[in-house]
Amino acid sequence: MIKPEERDRLERLLLNRLNERKAELEALWTELTGHWGYEDGFYRYYHGSFKGYGVQTRTEKAVTFLRALLPERELNDAFTTISTGKEFDLSHNADWMKHTRQILEAFAHARFMVEMCVRYADSPTPPKPLPSGLAALLYLFNLR
Repeated sequence: MIKPEERDRLERLLLNRLNERKAELEALWTELTGHWGYEDGFYRYYHGSFKGYGVQTRTEKAVTFLRALLPERELNDAFTTISTGKEFDLSHNADWMKHTRQILEAFAHARFMVEMCVRYADSPTPPKPLPSGLAALLYLFNLR
């Protein structure tokens, strides 16, 4: 259990780092919401194309960015157990959704967390009452 004063310090540190890395964060957000980062991955899922596996590179890039924001804390298990690193195999076509929904699920969660980073990057301290999106971001770092 983290002490309240340590939690408060880490929350402020996270918000400060978001602000310091705002340009990098916004570039990542642009990539994640652009055609190749967002539209194409979902299109490939519905199209049944192995090229949909490529969205994992953006997911991994987002997770790497998120980890670097607060390396003092482990990421929440509910986030890290959503799997990436899947490689296409022809046998996946027989049960396409089982193999590919996880890829989009991981991408959607990573994209959501980056979006919350963008949304709250200008907050010097956590606002009161705490918005749900910022609370989710704090849960990502096990600060709630």
